Amino acid sequence: MDNKNLNILNPDFASLLLESIAEGVFTLNEKGAFTSWNSSMKRISGYTPEEAMGQRCTLLGFNNCFGKSCPTGIAECSIYKLGSIDARECHLKHKNGENIPVLKNARIIKDKHGKVKGIVETITDLTKLYQYRQEVQEAKRKLGEVYRFDKIIGKSNAMRHVFSSIKAAATSDATILIQGESGTGKELVAGALHYNSPRASMPFVIINCSALPESLLESELFGHVKGAFTGAVTDRAGRFEEAGGGTLFLDEIGDISPLIQVKLLRVLQEREVERIGESKKRTVDIRVITATNKDLYSLVNEGQFREDLYYRLKVFPINLPPLRRRKEDIPLLTSHFIHILNKKTGKEIKDVTSSAMRILLDYNWQGNVRELENAVEHAFVLCNDEYIDVFDLPVEIRQTEYQPAINKPQPIAYPSHLSRKIPTRQELIQLLEDCDWNKAEVGRRIGYSRAAIWKYMKKMDIPNVRNTRTID
Repeated sequence: MDNKNLNILNPDFASLLLESIAEGVFTLNEKGAFTSWNSSMKRISGYTPEEAMGQRCTLLGFNNCFGKSCPTGIAECSIYKLGSIDARECHLKHKNGENIPVLKNARIIKDKHGKVKGIVETITDLTKLYQYRQEVQEAKRKLGEVYRFDKIIGKSNAMRHVFSSIKAAATSDATILIQGESGTGKELVAGALHYNSPRASMPFVIINCSALPESLLESELFGHVKGAFTGAVTDRAGRFEEAGGGTLFLDEIGDISPLIQVKLLRVLQEREVERIGESKKRTVDIRVITATNKDLYSLVNEGQFREDLYYRLKVFPINLPPLRRRKEDIPLLTSHFIHILNKKTGKEIKDVTSSAMRILLDYNWQGNVRELENAVEHAFVLCNDEYIDVFDLPVEIRQTEYQPAINKPQPIAYPSHLSRKIPTRQELIQLLEDCDWNKAEVGRRIGYSRAAIWKYMKKMDIPNVRNTRTID
């Protein structure tokens, strides 16, 4: 459409065009009075066109047009001096008195002789954007809560050493290597390092290196440009760039391929990344934390992991002990999980019985803290009492072979209210089965003597040997 056609747009068409715009649009004459007002302005401000027409712009009470409140008269407005306002965030006063966040643009309208004929302004409602910003801030706050130091539970000597390492490393920008078995809480430690560092207000970006094949991981980490490969329809920043100013946490670092190892080493040395498909180098300001459940040094000796990268990653190593080597933390962890699940489920479980705790302490916990958490959650499903008991625990934990207390922590003192529970006939048969009909072991698990177990068996008419027993 040429200029000639533009000039013949009729007033009705112009009015329809104005009404179809989602942003609020209004015009002012040279005296600062409203001369037009579209329907979106009614939605944003609450004022109808009839209420607005002829009123001064002070009706909207903008709090920040040119860095100050709206003047009393149009002649004092800085729009005459500057000629325009571009994308200024401010608030207008709604008809009901509420302050509405908006984005304001304004332009002076002049005739061909340069004489001011009026002003046109557009208003974008930012209420939703402000809500999203608040939600993001709240999400960041909650994320910081998740990764607080006190969320890492433990009072054993091994965990006290971990806490000391975290506090020492948090204020540094040194590259950290967290080593530990699956379920020991490596991501929790990485989060604690970030949220207790000077970078806490910046992004904390997590990527699991074992979850993606080499080609996808390369694109995910370093980004790509449009056309770099099939499916690359737009430019995309990688996780190194997304973590700018903050921390990039690379979990399962022992699973990355030789190609990714080379590119990662270059980033750690030069603090620069190149997106796939371009040669431009982009500087990144990040702190790198890595974690693995593998023995990286053994992988180096086997030729599966670069030695120079290994030493770049382990500038400051933190080793997380498995749960079986810090069993004195099990009662503390169990209480922590009970507290969380009480809030989640609405139950009011107080603790575990001494018999159940004995089983928890005897178990080997190959899945570490995560397995313990799952066991407590399993018990919550079954428990209808104030205390979690033996038969509330998962069967694979109850069937653990008894292990003598060699090199174990001192026995835990339990409060007197954790009284021994007399098992039902079916429960006692199940315990006997779990313990290969060893009555002494059954007694150890539920806090009775071997003689007491024998008496209960006799009273409940349970045969003394497995091959002649019957289960009703």
